[in-house]
Amino acid sequence: MALLSVDEFTELATDRPVLLDVRWSLANGSERAGYEAGHLAGAVFLDFDAEVCGPPGPNGRHPLPDPAQLQAALRRVGVHDDSVIVVYDGGDLMAASRTWWTLQWAGLTRVHVLDGGYPAASAAGLPIDGDEPAATTGTVTVDPGRLPVVDAAEAAAMAQRGGLYDVRTAARFRGDAGVIDPVAGHVPGAANLPGEQVLTTDADRMRPIPELSTLFDGIDTTDCAVYCGSGVTAARTALAMTVAGLATPAIYIGSWSHWIADSARPVATGDV
Repeated sequence: MALLSVDEFTELATDRPVLLDVRWSLANGSERAGYEAGHLAGAVFLDFDAEVCGPPGPNGRHPLPDPAQLQAALRRVGVHDDSVIVVYDGGDLMAASRTWWTLQWAGLTRVHVLDGGYPAASAAGLPIDGDEPAATTGTVTVDPGRLPVVDAAEAAAMAQRGGLYDVRTAARFRGDAGVIDPVAGHVPGAANLPGEQVLTTDADRMRPIPELSTLFDGIDTTDCAVYCGSGVTAARTALAMTVAGLATPAIYIGSWSHWIADSARPVATGDV
């Protein structure tokens, strides 16, 4: 299963999974200091900005990583081709979901996300450590392209046939004044599916499967794509769709930060 509760993780821990701490926030970036202050026992830190994603630039704020560099990072933290991997973040499932998606894109198939992340595990009394575990070297071979992605032209085409979903907030989708994007609005023809809806009202867990199924009712994930500001929140929605039993959708990884890099691309504002 893609998403593990704390109890499910505890049961899985007997299989000695590779435990990856990818705590990160939009405001502060990768949170190595948080890891050093305390992390789940046995966890190793994977830098979300520098290792899970490529450098920001014309391909967007969080483009795909270079496969060779990703492979080196995964070998550094002890990943093998058949490793069971559990990823956790600070609880909003943002960085953990994008890491889950990226590792599957890279050919790894036994990847799970810890629901509620570090706060949930800590609250449940799981062992916390301040020391980095002894280094082990993995042998994984990254095989990219194992999950679907779309580029700008494909995203535009999907939007015109009703299959492109913008998971940013409604305000950012509409292009309201004061939003963080340098160009406000959305891809013409896209539908708004705010990503925060996949979380419970107290925003610390993924919604139960029946509620996710209702949220995604009528969406054909085999012929759609999701996007956000830079492909991070979109990965969380992709995880939620997978948890709901749907096919993992394509992601427009460059997302809005890539779309607006070309001033010739059209921009829509408002609710449609």
